[in-house]
Amino acid sequence: MDSTSTPAAAEPGSQPTPSQLLFTGNGKEYFGIWIVNMLLTLVTLGIYSAWATVRTKQYFYGHTLLDGHRFDYLATPIQILKGRLLAVGLFVIYSMISSYFPLVGAMMAFALALLVPWMINQGLKFSMRMTRYRNIRFAFRGNYGEAMVNFVVLPFVSIFTLYLLMPWVLKRIDAYIHSNIRYGDKPVSVQLQGKEYYAAALLVILLGILTMMLLGLALSLVADININPGELGAGNFGVFLIVPLYLFVISALQGIYQALIRNHILNNAQIDEVAEFKSTLAPLRYALILATNAAAIVLTAGLAFPWAKVRKVRALAEATQVVLLPGADHVLDSAQQADSSFAEEAANVFDVDISLT
Repeated sequence: MDSTSTPAAAEPGSQPTPSQLLFTGNGKEYFGIWIVNMLLTLVTLGIYSAWATVRTKQYFYGHTLLDGHRFDYLATPIQILKGRLLAVGLFVIYSMISSYFPLVGAMMAFALALLVPWMINQGLKFSMRMTRYRNIRFAFRGNYGEAMVNFVVLPFVSIFTLYLLMPWVLKRIDAYIHSNIRYGDKPVSVQLQGKEYYAAALLVILLGILTMMLLGLALSLVADININPGELGAGNFGVFLIVPLYLFVISALQGIYQALIRNHILNNAQIDEVAEFKSTLAPLRYALILATNAAAIVLTAGLAFPWAKVRKVRALAEATQVVLLPGADHVLDSAQQADSSFAEEAANVFDVDISLT
């Protein structure tokens, strides 16, 4: 590592200077990659989707910089393709057996449900292992028992509480995921609070109810203006707007919730002796970004997707700072041989994408 990228030694009593996460990609470049990916995926009946996934992730990882260093995505298209072919094969077998032998199909479905925690863990292991920064890979160390409790048992139990337990369950899931991430040999530690999840959920629910009431009132007023029902009048136009408006509102509410939770997670997370995180994502601004992104994608029949994705990623990067600690120069890469070849191939089926950005 060159001397220009090494954090300056802090004087006694001083605080290390935060490094700004940067994203240098742009919509025009990514549109070229995206449109080629789409066309080749269609022409090859989906086979090229593995190459499309790798090209996309390599573009976004390669244009994300921290302290002058880029992130790397290490997976190969063949790895992804093998996993997807295996997934398709398993789905075809399950569909055929379920059609001719319903009881056996039901037993297979139950067995697959028991495999969900393992699938999630393997997907996270693969995603982390394929992510590298400063020549150090990330890793994931979750176990089946905790995954079963957090992803299956607790969400099921929350049903009987009319989902009043769900914010706490979501807090447990986030804590499980982030606390099992490793950067080389250094663990990530997080201290999350359930009250933050309940506050975010309550705010979004109240805003959602209020917004839907206002939209309903507005649409009813527009419908009353339509005097001649035999023509395409304001009322019919109001009905036509229901779906886009609903998508706009849902995207905005999603943005508010995600911003609040993201800030809480990153502001209470650190890689021991390596890095501390700070997120300043403004909920209203992020809500507007997601809502206008959704509107642009709908109005352009999907052609605005590359612009929308780049815009979202840039907003997340701009709201993220990382304080690199002296221990960042002494991390050992312990993820190179973290899993067996069988686990790696199985993980490719479940292409889970998790990151701290």
